[in-house]
Amino acid sequence: MRTKSPPLLPLLRSQAQGELLALLFLHPEQDYSLTEAADLIGASVKTVHTEASRLVAAGLVADSRRGNLRMLRAVTGTPVSRPLTDLLAVTYGPLPVLADLLAEAPGVSAAFIYGSWTARYVGEPGPVPHDIDVLVVGTSDRDDLDEIARAAQGRLLRPVRVRRVSPAAWAESDPSDSFLASVRRRPLVEIPRSGHRNGAE
Repeated sequence: MRTKSPPLLPLLRSQAQGELLALLFLHPEQDYSLTEAADLIGASVKTVHTEASRLVAAGLVADSRRGNLRMLRAVTGTPVSRPLTDLLAVTYGPLPVLADLLAEAPGVSAAFIYGSWTARYVGEPGPVPHDIDVLVVGTSDRDDLDEIARAAQGRLLRPVRVRRVSPAAWAESDPSDSFLASVRRRPLVEIPRSGHRNGAE
C-alpha cells in the first residue's frame, strides 16, 4: 500500500523519505549508518533501508560498506544537488538545522517548533509555512537565541522566531500565560537535543 504524500512536500512519497533526504543533504560532509539515520529521524531501520534503497537507485544517495555497516551519504555535484538541497532546507530543514544550532547553546533545557510548520509536519494540509516558530525552554541568553535565529534564517530561507520561556513556566500543568496555553493546545515537535528524535506531541 502506498504511503500518503507528506503535506510539507507533497512531491515526496513519504515523511521518512523527506527526513532522510534532509538529514543527508543538509549534512553533505557526513555519512550515516542505517541505524544512525533511523535514530536521528525517528524511523525504523527497515523504513530507512527501504527509502535508502530507492534513493540509491535514483542516484541521489550513495551507499558504501564500513565493516558490516551500510553507510549513506548525499550525492553532491549533480545538476539536482543544489536545488534539491534548497528545497529540503525550506521544507524538512528546520529540525536538523535547529538541532545543529541549538546543540551547543548553553541554558537550553528543551526546544520545540510550533505553528504552521509543525501543523504541516504532523499531517495537517495547508500552504507552505512562511516562517518558523521556535520555543526554547531554559535560561539561555536572549542575544544568543537571536543569533541562532539569524543563523537559522539564513539556512532555512525564511524568518525564524525564537521565544524563550522559563522551565518553571513550562512545567505548569495549567499555564496562566495565554501564549503558553495557546501553544499547548496545538501540536509541538521537539527539536532533538541529544541526537535522538522524540517525535511530535
